[in-house]
Amino acid sequence: MTLDGVRAIGIDEVAGGIGFVCSDMWKPYLYIIKECAPNALNILDRFHVMVHFSKAIDEVRAGEERSLAKSCKGEVLKHSRWALLKRPENLTDRQGVKLNELLGANLRSVKAYLLKEQFQQLWTYSSAGWASRFLRGWTFVAMRSKIEPIKRVARMIRKHEPLILNWFRAKGEISNGAVEGMNGRGRVVTKRAYGFRTFRAFEVALYHDLGRLPEPKFTHRFW
Repeated sequence: MTLDGVRAIGIDEVAGGIGFVCSDMWKPYLYIIKECAPNALNILDRFHVMVHFSKAIDEVRAGEERSLAKSCKGEVLKHSRWALLKRPENLTDRQGVKLNELLGANLRSVKAYLLKEQFQQLWTYSSAGWASRFLRGWTFVAMRSKIEPIKRVARMIRKHEPLILNWFRAKGEISNGAVEGMNGRGRVVTKRAYGFRTFRAFEVALYHDLGRLPEPKFTHRFW
């Protein structure tokens, strides 16, 4: 549909016909979606749910590394950040060795990591009902972990459970992946150019990058 077509129909009518909206948990987003697209199924993006786990694990690891700085366990935690944050299948060989070393230690960071990996099971369900049952069990365990950053994540999940379960009602087919990918390319292009003075210049550079257009071997010659 063209922009003129949208104007002819009316913004309210277009918004009323939206079936799905994918967002993160930022309150203004949730509010405006509820106000302007009341008929849409608001789905919390899976990536943004898991980002909260990464932040929690990083907080636990950093705090524990500081508190154990002079002990042998402190040595185990050194250079462990990405071993704890990345999915097991994405680890490098060195990170895999580090993770195995960590799993043999009785650390709060490891407990937080294991709770995160257990939560990943949620996305394997196909039914919102079974997913809800899993969430209740997981949050029960997490709230008794005595790891405050993980407990904060558990409280957030309880608060937003209906929106998280909408991911299953949409059959797991709606995500912000394409938008996040575009945002990532935009940041790379902007950083590479050290910023742009006009939006038009940024737009052209982004099209050039996304289109993978050929670049001359030498843009300048110095004699």
